[in-house]
Amino acid sequence: MLNDVKIGFIGTGVMGEAMVRGMLDKALVEPEQIIASDAREERVREIVEWYDIRGTTDNCEAASQADILVLAVKPQALGKVLDELRGSVKPTAMVLSIVAGAKIRSIGDGLAHAAVVRTMPNTPAQIGQGITVWAATPQVSATQLKQAEAILSALGEHVQVDDEDYLDMATALSGTGPAYVFLFMEALIDAGVHLGFPRHVAEKLVMQTMRGSVEYAEYSTKHPARLRNQVTSPGGTSAEALYHLEKGGLRTVISRAVWAAYQRSVALGGGVPKGRLGGRSPEGNDQSVDK
Repeated sequence: MLNDVKIGFIGTGVMGEAMVRGMLDKALVEPEQIIASDAREERVREIVEWYDIRGTTDNCEAASQADILVLAVKPQALGKVLDELRGSVKPTAMVLSIVAGAKIRSIGDGLAHAAVVRTMPNTPAQIGQGITVWAATPQVSATQLKQAEAILSALGEHVQVDDEDYLDMATALSGTGPAYVFLFMEALIDAGVHLGFPRHVAEKLVMQTMRGSVEYAEYSTKHPARLRNQVTSPGGTSAEALYHLEKGGLRTVISRAVWAAYQRSVALGGGVPKGRLGGRSPEGNDQSVDK
């Protein structure tokens, strides 16, 4: 699907590098098919040395050669980059953005280019275990859709949606999700240390418990509530612990956090959050679309 396709990267940060590494590790492309641009000469030298791809500090050079152009810059730099690249993108190219919060319309208008794919990957993509939610404009051809799928597969799993609003929701749920998981892990580890475990032992116990629980949940295919019930004996330790988690409002706090992240994602893109939770936010305020 990607044979002889030239892929240009504008920006070579953590996620951009993860895409390059993933595609090469999975032999989806050859190194000479990739040209990466970065403003810092030392970063270009690093990427070229590590992955044997082509590198440049000229964004327009990378864009003009690319059949697929990946935008991997920081959100605050996007406006300047779009202005710079306007007129340099091949008319037949597909633009694939991993820029958080950047709307398809903003990218398309900024580049004067219609074939745009917007994606929301997450941190585990760096080791090929991520989940990416993505949406494409109607101008993206069937072949280009397959190419986008192939590229995103290098980061892990992916889900295509037909409504761009889901990208902001994905930002709040799966994009920001690793931060929630890491915080929970940190809290469990600290609790283990408080009990008396050496920290390295507490870390090992928590890491494997998290890993094993996720893999078991995926293997069993049962709803998480059923799995939780299986390990909750009447009057037992799990029941006692869960009582305090529920009493402390764990579900409500999580819901509020995800809702806040969603609102922030929409605001960063210059939009207004739509009501998706029964017309009300977790705070109980009316968030309906027709308010």
